[in-house]
Amino acid sequence: MSKLHASAAKEWDLVIRPKIGWLDLHLADLWRYRDLMAMFVWRDFVAQYKQTILGPLWHILQPLFTTLIFTVIFGKMAKLSTDGVPPLLFYLAGVTCWSYFADCVNRTSGTFIGNAAIFGKVYFPRLSVPLSNVISSMMKFAIQFALFLAFLIFYWMQGAPVQPTAAIALTPLLLVLMAGLGLGAGIIVSSLTTRYRDLLSLVGFGVQLMMYATPVVYPLSMIGGGNFRWLILANPMTPIVETFRYAYLGSGTFDGIYLCYTAGFSLAVLFIGIVLFNHIERTFMDTV
Repeated sequence: MSKLHASAAKEWDLVIRPKIGWLDLHLADLWRYRDLMAMFVWRDFVAQYKQTILGPLWHILQPLFTTLIFTVIFGKMAKLSTDGVPPLLFYLAGVTCWSYFADCVNRTSGTFIGNAAIFGKVYFPRLSVPLSNVISSMMKFAIQFALFLAFLIFYWMQGAPVQPTAAIALTPLLLVLMAGLGLGAGIIVSSLTTRYRDLLSLVGFGVQLMMYATPVVYPLSMIGGGNFRWLILANPMTPIVETFRYAYLGSGTFDGIYLCYTAGFSLAVLFIGIVLFNHIERTFMDTV
């Protein structure tokens, strides 16, 4: 009888086993279910604007309106420094980076709550849902990045003091760091919201507050020494925004040490998030 079971087991293409240990992650399943993840990506992108008038144009209008408001309030009224860069370009660079990170965190933080119905019916790697959110947000980032490049070329042709540098080659790395940091933070919050629903209400507010602890509406050079500067530098998004501005505008601060710090911080947050997410998914149906 045991031989029959053994021969039958060899015929299966996939054997689903329970996750026992904290590090029993089964990450290979993500590649095996890549077609399903692609469907999630397309669903997220299409469904978001399915019944809207302007559709994907909101990806352009939202950062543009935000940039114009920042230009008026922080540039004209508060007269904050932009390191000699045209205010529109300065704020649009910061908004482009921050919007992608914030979108990743906000969308992945509701993974368990928003997908409880399908999670309780059929097996598939649960991590594919927040990962698909991060990938679909890259499509939104690509549109906003193209908008930023269009304004950059326009100002450059007008003789504006913008000087792109060789650090442009770091753009894929910056995108990966933002994706990893946003995914890790989002799934940590998502795992905790299975027991503490208040976190889901606080995450949006917390992300907005964190933006002001990141040099999005002001340059890092404006911050003097002391503990306050160290607090800003401790924010892992600070080196990303500053490097992005340095790469495309020639302003900002580029420091490889701080960028390595962000990389290490992102890896740590992502690892903790995946492990916690993997542990919670086994029992979340009992608490959601």
